[in-house]
Amino acid sequence: MKIYGIFGDPIEHSLSPAMHNAALLAMGMEACYHAFRVGEDKLKDALLGARAMGFSGLNLTIPLKEKALMIGVLEPDPLARAIKAVNTISFSDRGILGYNTDGWGASLALQEAGVSVRGRKVLIIGAGGAARAIAYTLKQEGSEILIANRSLKRAEELAAQIGAEGYDISDLKSLAARSEIIINCTSVGMREGDPRLLEPDSFHEGQAVFDIVYNRETELLQDARRAGAVALDGVMMLVYQGARALEIWTGRKAPAAVMERAVREALAARQEGKG
Repeated sequence: MKIYGIFGDPIEHSLSPAMHNAALLAMGMEACYHAFRVGEDKLKDALLGARAMGFSGLNLTIPLKEKALMIGVLEPDPLARAIKAVNTISFSDRGILGYNTDGWGASLALQEAGVSVRGRKVLIIGAGGAARAIAYTLKQEGSEILIANRSLKRAEELAAQIGAEGYDISDLKSLAARSEIIINCTSVGMREGDPRLLEPDSFHEGQAVFDIVYNRETELLQDARRAGAVALDGVMMLVYQGARALEIWTGRKAPAAVMERAVREALAARQEGKG
């Protein structure tokens, strides 16, 4: 029995177990996937422990993607090294190997929604691991990137790294007005009652607004849709980055359609449970 999992804190919101277990079953594999709550201070011990116990692969989520490269126990691939963030880990005879599939997942999700990024002005909100991966990938695909973050220093550091512009979060409304695509790469909106990143009048018809939060329809997306913008949740990014992780671990094509169905069914069950 192969064991896979996801480390993060918080972790109770994660739909990765439902998604991956459905995929592993469809692939006919004797394997299981579980979620584990792991804080930043325990990541090194957790990774070494997972390797010692024979885990076959892991995903990392908030707040561990950047921390993974700071603890000195894994070897990142060139992409993960360039963006300084890891969301996928495999264990092999060569050691603990780190990858990042977030940018891949976001790019495919945008393509599927019919949103072209080449030559377009893209506002990235956040400067963490997911923001780094998405900003790097979309820059490579020909986008003009603007980055806004609570820490101006982090925004400017990321901007300098990829050839973009960095701004303080206080500039968000004016940045949104001149952006064609807006991507929320923070966890704001994950919980009901979270403050709005942008006021409802910040959006306009013709924009595309992409929120990588997937566990609920955020106020950001509700406001964008009412304004006539294309509103895209994080489900397909979750699916495609997860499919890429499965392919890294198994060397086999992942059943993306099965994974999407599992995520959407789990989301619907959660909504019914609240009703």
